[in-house]
Amino acid sequence: MTRYLAWRTAQAVVTVIGVMILTFILVHLVPGSAARAALGMRATSTRIAIFNTTYGLDKPLYIQFFDYVGQLFHGNFGVSYTTQQPVSAEIAQRLPGDILLVGVSTVLAVAIAIPMGIYQAIRRHRPSDHLLDGVSFTLYSMPDFFVAFVLIALLSVQLHVFPPEAPDTTSVTGMLADPRALVLPIATLTLSNLAGYSRYMRAAAIDVLAEDYLRVVRAKGLPERLVLSRHVLRNSVLPMVTLVGLSLPTIVAGAVIAETVFNFQGMGLLFFRAATSKDFPVLLGTTLIIGGATVVGNLIADVAYGVLDPRIRYGSA
Repeated sequence: MTRYLAWRTAQAVVTVIGVMILTFILVHLVPGSAARAALGMRATSTRIAIFNTTYGLDKPLYIQFFDYVGQLFHGNFGVSYTTQQPVSAEIAQRLPGDILLVGVSTVLAVAIAIPMGIYQAIRRHRPSDHLLDGVSFTLYSMPDFFVAFVLIALLSVQLHVFPPEAPDTTSVTGMLADPRALVLPIATLTLSNLAGYSRYMRAAAIDVLAEDYLRVVRAKGLPERLVLSRHVLRNSVLPMVTLVGLSLPTIVAGAVIAETVFNFQGMGLLFFRAATSKDFPVLLGTTLIIGGATVVGNLIADVAYGVLDPRIRYGSA
């Protein structure tokens, strides 16, 4: 296990470095000028030259990259072109809100998907299973922004139950002070993730229900309730650990869309605004944080799977 953990950690470091290099190249290949985006279309050539010199944009790309890596080793993500604030400060200010949004929606999606998938597996090919299948496929085929618009149209415009915008604050305390404004962003991400999780859970539970050891357990007279809780649930939920870890990029992508639609003051909205204004330091900083979190999440999922399932021994693989 120790050798496997060291190998996976080395892979994670290499992956993060690769993400950083690729993002740096792609960001600087975007058409247009960062100076024009920050200073405006009426900026003179002198002001543009000063801007490029100030931020090192007049240097060759490889020198800019090594300068950026040197800053990272000192914990410096650079300064935003548009707000003139340290990128690390902006990320630290908005990251707790993202943890709240993504964390709550993921927990809710998993908590609903597990019993829903097991219920469908038990009642497979019956009307209730087909009904829930239809709901899952409908949600799975709907883009995140469309789910958000449907919720706004139904619950905000028609029924006036929840406000159409998230709390206009980056503070978690401020967000929790207005919980009604958090319902629609969290519901959007929950519904978007629920479909995939429930389908995966249903398939895993059907596989477990077909195992021979369940026949032995039932033959011994164990009540069906204990069969489901002790054996079906425990063995079906293990693949969900890996699924949640692997779906982190999708969850983050959905968070960017949900935050943009609901004006949620998180890293997703920060990333979107940086992309439209060609704010390279913010783009690089947010991408590096998100990429690092995704790699770490996958690593934790792999290790947790090995801990939860004693049949797996990574060291002997």
